[in-house]
Amino acid sequence: MILSDKDIKKHIAEGKIKIEPAPDFEKQLGPCSLDLHLGNVFKVFKPSQYPYLDLKRPVNLEDIMEEIMTGENESPFILQPKDFVLAVTKEDFTLPDDIMGRLDGRSSLGRMGIVVHSTAARFDPGWSGKAVMELGNLGVMPVVLYTGMRICALTFETLSSPVEEPYSKSSKRKYAHQKNPQASKITKEFN
Repeated sequence: MILSDKDIKKHIAEGKIKIEPAPDFEKQLGPCSLDLHLGNVFKVFKPSQYPYLDLKRPVNLEDIMEEIMTGENESPFILQPKDFVLAVTKEDFTLPDDIMGRLDGRSSLGRMGIVVHSTAARFDPGWSGKAVMELGNLGVMPVVLYTGMRICALTFETLSSPVEEPYSKSSKRKYAHQKNPQASKITKEFN
């Protein structure tokens, strides 16, 4: 079951769902979602000596990416057409063992060609950290993105029972407690 606005507020007030900084419900709360803001850290691919990405090849994908930081209400990030970047939300959030989160793009940005995630929209129960978004510009014009703007919506779904192994307590999880965007760690699956 998806949490309503009333239940989102209740779960946050009770500390069951933790969000820092605390949300401004007047501006961020929808009927069944909570808008999150764009953080100030982006990760982009650098020109590389590799002609392609081979997931079985022992390449540190962090080495072929570069981190860019923007300032609050100043130096924006310009997302060019056909660009792909990793970005984080301003908010950190922690989910309990019986609630998952789902990230969706905002319609207003989608109408300009901005996609917020390629595939990774689910945040498992027990998640803690900043949401990393896979931003893309499918449009034909560059779009200027500002730190602090509302970028995505998070919905919360209750599970039939608490999970046996929460995300942040599992040694198999690659992205727990992230504060900045991290490059893919899929190559570890081939070791």
